Amino acid sequence: MDKMWISFGSMGSMFLAMLFMFFVKTKFKNAFLKFIFGLIAYILLFIGFITMIYIIFNPTKA
Repeated sequence: MDKMWISFGSMGSMFLAMLFMFFVKTKFKNAFLKFIFGLIAYILLFIGFITMIYIIFNPTKA
């Protein structure tokens, strides 16, 4: 059950990263805001990737 919540959090962080990158590419004109939100997006994407790797390669003991 814990892995389910971890995977939901991972998918949520990847979704937030996608939204941040959309806003960086289309809405922001300020270079400083683009950098900050882009950095946050890449950090969220990395966290989501690492937690998905954890979920995939650690099977549950049933």
